[in-house]
Amino acid sequence: MSIVRNNHPADAIDARLLLALIEHPRATTIALADRLGLSRNTVQARLVKLEEQGILASFERRIEPDALGYPLTAFVNVQVAQRQLDDVGEALATIPEVLEVLGLAGQIDLLVRVVAADADDLYRIAGQILATPGVERTNTTLVMREMVGYRITPLLRRMTEPRRVQR
Repeated sequence: MSIVRNNHPADAIDARLLLALIEHPRATTIALADRLGLSRNTVQARLVKLEEQGILASFERRIEPDALGYPLTAFVNVQVAQRQLDDVGEALATIPEVLEVLGLAGQIDLLVRVVAADADDLYRIAGQILATPGVERTNTTLVMREMVGYRITPLLRRMTEPRRVQR
């Protein structure tokens, strides 16, 4: 998951455009413009802006690991030796089964999302993470079932609603 790194958050028009893309991900710029009642140039410019600002995530987010032979998902909590977070992050990025690494505040330094082919594969991956220089301790939690999948649509819909005046 990318954290937006810009000073200009999406507005209601951007939210409408993103919702249209969610509903019709293969729509052309012209089709999106027609659907939203905007000019093609406006839609194109906004799409470019959304990509440049990191608001539109990569196509990778749409690919399910289980379709690639990785049906197990786990989260590995990692404690790191002080001042070695960057080195550990770089090392973890070289492990193909590591999907994302999040830096945390609190007792755990990193939350690492991994996928595995089976339990033996998960054991190997967890061992590889633990063997990474700078890693002091790990704790692995297996995902049994996804209760609420990644979603952004409710936030986009909220952005398109008229603002309610507080009294």
